[in-house]
Amino acid sequence: MIKIQILATGFVHVSPFIPYNNNNAGKLKVYGFTVPAKDWVWLPVMSYLIHHPKGTVLVDTGWDRRISPCGEYDKQAQAIALGSRLLARVNQGWLPEGQAIDEQLSAVGQCSSDIDYVILTHLDCDHASGLSQVSRAKHILVSDAEMQAASGGNITNRVRYRDAFWKDIPLTLYQWNSDQGPFGRSYDLFGDHSLELINIPGHSSGLVAVKITNPEGKYVLLTSDGAYSSRSWKEMVLPGISENPEDQLKSLKWIREQSLSPNCVASLATHDPDVSPGVIEF
Repeated sequence: MIKIQILATGFVHVSPFIPYNNNNAGKLKVYGFTVPAKDWVWLPVMSYLIHHPKGTVLVDTGWDRRISPCGEYDKQAQAIALGSRLLARVNQGWLPEGQAIDEQLSAVGQCSSDIDYVILTHLDCDHASGLSQVSRAKHILVSDAEMQAASGGNITNRVRYRDAFWKDIPLTLYQWNSDQGPFGRSYDLFGDHSLELINIPGHSSGLVAVKITNPEGKYVLLTSDGAYSSRSWKEMVLPGISENPEDQLKSLKWIREQSLSPNCVASLATHDPDVSPGVIEF
């Protein structure tokens, strides 16, 4: 039996063209600079705690408590915590009381040292800024491809990625050891295909989906930002932030195919407003 806890780890306030880049709106609209504030949308930020026979695995960390010290939306605190007013403007975060990942673990009688693996699907702030709150986990994994992108020198990446999130935290960089997914690049965590980190580039170079499969072949797919909701793959609408639109489309087609399979128990996107905290057992 595999148990997956879906955890709400805050909210992000963004231009509506970030989740759904209808008709290639252009970067100004994607980043919200020409979009009225009333049209911006609040989306959930989800993390996942997986209780697997071979270990306890946390997928993504959500926001750092420092963005909302009192549990309220705080623009100044977020800008300080992220180290960038521009990043804080594009991705406006809110972390209510009790929703920081360490607070949620504590509420169920666990701490970060109980976690065998923390998997960072990619290094954007709403997925990785809470890393310090689980820094005592036994292993913290991020793809080597993603770290290379985060260390790149282009202007977008210098704003998008903040190495302060993982500075002084021991990360394990992994390279692909299997051939699953749309590009034949994946990492088989336990060596038995029961938990695979599958490269779905486009949104970022090293982005991974997480596929958790039980002995009967049934699986849950965690799509991270390869899709922002089920609407993304049902209507084939790409997200707005993209390093490579062609790769992004190929990855989304793969997500659709996987999500429509009769073996798929659930296909969950990190920012899907139709997904609620809860538990999946299969």
